[in-house]
Amino acid sequence: MFGIFKKDPQKKLRKRYDEKLEEAMHAQRRGDIKGYALLTAEAESIWAEILQLQQSD
Repeated sequence: MFGIFKKDPQKKLRKRYDEKLEEAMHAQRRGDIKGYALLTAEAESIWAEILQLQQSD
């Protein structure tokens, strides 16, 4: 009955994933390749969490 009020953890993770990818894109455009690599790695770890949540459903 109250399932509609539960927060979706995948939605929150996808938002963080999109933000990290956007930050990485801006870093790459600035020429900050090291920052781009770090942000991309963070985005990949968030994506792994998303996949793990999808598999557990």
